[in-house]
Amino acid sequence: MSEQISRLNQTPEQFRQIDTFMKRRTHMSQSSEIALTSDEYAPYIINQGFELGKLGDVSDIHDLRAYFKDTPNGENAPITLEIGFGMGDSLIEMAKNDPTRNFVGIEVHEPGIGRTAYIAHELGLTNLKVLSGDAIELLTNLPENHLDTVQLYFPDPWQKKRHYKRRFVTTHRMEIVARTLKVGGTFHAATDWEHYALWMLEVLDNMPIFRNTAGQGNFTPRPDFRPYTKFEKRGFDYGRSSWDLIYQKV
Repeated sequence: MSEQISRLNQTPEQFRQIDTFMKRRTHMSQSSEIALTSDEYAPYIINQGFELGKLGDVSDIHDLRAYFKDTPNGENAPITLEIGFGMGDSLIEMAKNDPTRNFVGIEVHEPGIGRTAYIAHELGLTNLKVLSGDAIELLTNLPENHLDTVQLYFPDPWQKKRHYKRRFVTTHRMEIVARTLKVGGTFHAATDWEHYALWMLEVLDNMPIFRNTAGQGNFTPRPDFRPYTKFEKRGFDYGRSSWDLIYQKV
């Protein structure tokens, strides 16, 4: 594993630009479609109006805090960015449970974006916004020391060896994440694929800018504040475990 990671870190810049996601066509409910197109839900979708079937444009997004300026929390509240929030269940739950913190989710699949915006509107949440787009492009646009927390829950593990280059957690991509985090800010990842868990542990433990809050070489006990997802529960039913990693920027 160390050799594989080392080879990835030595690859040229254009190779590192390979997407970490695959945009899949999935069924969209009527409520999701309404949220993606109706002005009523525009306050919840930062780049609402993107063409369905195509990735949303994030090139003009340089300040996530500004989108909360007119909300009860304001733009100076702690802010969490979740990368790849799926259908939004855990992101919505976290926003409900921590109303003094602002949450932004970025996703590539329209059904999850629309569903999350629809439910957030129904619940009257003022501390949650979502958008469509490439997370790496968004992070590259953001200022340094901008975010308090970045979450990556159950990302695509890209199991085949030839696809390891697509894994989100590589040294290069995590340098981009670290740049946007405040000193003392956290990166929290969770996965139910052991190989990817060990991969992330090795990458992050060898980055001096991050401190493993559980101690070098250790995973973090599952924190109570991270809600269970239906996929995680399904994995438990099949006997799969999950692993959490929490790192602090130093």
